[in-house]
Amino acid sequence: MAGVQAQVEELPGDKVKLTVPVAREDLRHAVEHATSDLAGSVRIPGFRKGKVPTQVLFARLGKERIYGEAVESHIAGWFRRAAAEARIRPIARPDYDYQLPDSADTDFTFTATVAVQPKIEVADWTALEVPAADAEVPQEAVDEQIELLRNTVAELAPADGRPAREGDTVVVDLVNPSAEAQRDYVIEIGAGRVLEEIEDALVGMTVGDTREVTYEGADGAEGRVAVTLKDVKEKVLPAVDDELARAASEFDTLEELRNDIEAKIRHQLELEVESQFRAAAADALVVASDVRPSSSLVAARTQELLYGLVRSLESRGISPETYLAVTNQTTEQLHQRLGAEAALSVARELVLESVAEKLGLEVSDDELREFIRENAAEAEDGDPEEVVARVFESGRHEQLREDLLMRKALDRVAAEVKRVPLELARAREKLWTPEKEKGPRDTKLWTPASKERA
Repeated sequence: MAGVQAQVEELPGDKVKLTVPVAREDLRHAVEHATSDLAGSVRIPGFRKGKVPTQVLFARLGKERIYGEAVESHIAGWFRRAAAEARIRPIARPDYDYQLPDSADTDFTFTATVAVQPKIEVADWTALEVPAADAEVPQEAVDEQIELLRNTVAELAPADGRPAREGDTVVVDLVNPSAEAQRDYVIEIGAGRVLEEIEDALVGMTVGDTREVTYEGADGAEGRVAVTLKDVKEKVLPAVDDELARAASEFDTLEELRNDIEAKIRHQLELEVESQFRAAAADALVVASDVRPSSSLVAARTQELLYGLVRSLESRGISPETYLAVTNQTTEQLHQRLGAEAALSVARELVLESVAEKLGLEVSDDELREFIRENAAEAEDGDPEEVVARVFESGRHEQLREDLLMRKALDRVAAEVKRVPLELARAREKLWTPEKEKGPRDTKLWTPASKERA
C-alpha cells in the first residue's frame, strides 16, 4: 500500500472526506512505538518499567488498547501528510473514523472529515494591468562606486599637525582602568569599526592628546577607556581618470570602468525590479480573485513567522525584549505586523495553487532532482547525487515540489499579465473616473485586524 495517495471526496459546506491508506511499515512502526511507551509507563507485577516483554504486555493490556494507542498517537501525523499530498488546507480539527487493525502486518485505512479553506475562483490574470518600473541607473550610483574605488587606492599622507577629522586614519593607544592596553591601534574615523563614542572623541584631537571615554558595554554596564592619539594621516585621493581605472580595476580607461559599473548596477536593479513586479502580479491577482484566507491558516502562519523570528534572534544572542526595544515596537504591534505578513503570504499561496490547478501544472521527480543538483553544485554541498538522495530520503522533496509548483504558477502569471509603465500607472491613479466617485470596491486583503469573517 506504500505510495498510494489518499482519496478526496468533496462535501457540502467547504468540507472534504479524506480516505487515507496507511502503509504497513508505518503501522508496524506505530505499534512498536506504542508498545515501548506502554511498557515504560504501566505497572505489571514481576516486571520493572520498560522491561515488560511484548507478549506479556499484549496479554495483560489487550490488543485493542495497544493498537488504539498506536493509532491515536500517529493518526494526526498520517492525516497531515495525506492532506499535504492531496493539496488541501484544513482549517479545523478533523473528525476521524476507523476500525482498529487486527495485527501490525495488515492493511489499515481511516477517514478524516474536515473543514477546508474554500476553493478560489481565480480571476483572469491576463486581463490584469500591473505596474512595472524601469531599471534606470542613476549616475550618482556610478559616481558613488567610483568614489569607493578612489578610497581603496588612496595614499595616506601626514596631516601636518592639524586636528583629526572624519575620514582620517589615526594610530592610538587604548588603556582601560585596569591598565590593560592596546597599543598602536589603527582606526579610520567614520568607518564604524570601533565604538561610536571613541570615534566621536577622536574628532578634534591632536597628536599627544588623551581623552577619557565612557561607553555602555554589551551587558549594560558602564565602561571607560583612555584614548591617546599618536599619529594622524589623511587620505590623498587619486584623480578620476584612466590612471585610476588601471590602478583600481582590470580596465585601461575610465569609460570602460564606468560602463562596467553601470552594467553591474543595472543587472542588480533588473533583478530587484523583476522580483517586485512578480510580487505585485501575485498581489493584484489576490485582490482580483477576492482571496480571503481562513483565520486559522493565518494564525498558524503567524506562529511560524514568530517562531522563526525568535530562533533568528536567539542565534545572534538577542532577546525578544531587546529586539522590541530597538525596533520601537510593542508585542501587540509585532503580532499585528507578522499577522499581516502571514495573511499576505497565505493569500499568495492560495491564489497560485489555484492557478497551478487551473493550468494543470505539475513538478516531476526529474525536475526536482535537477533543481537539487543545481543548488547542491552552487552551495558545494558534497556530491550532488548524494544530496539528491538525502533530500528524497528525508521527505523534504515534497516541500520543494510545492515551492517549485508555486514558482511555475507565478512564472505564468507574471508572463501573461499586462505590464504597464510605472509612471503611466501613477498618472492613471490621479485621473477621475466614475468608479472612483462610487467609492472603492470591497476587494481588500483580509488581515487579522479586520472585522470581516474569514
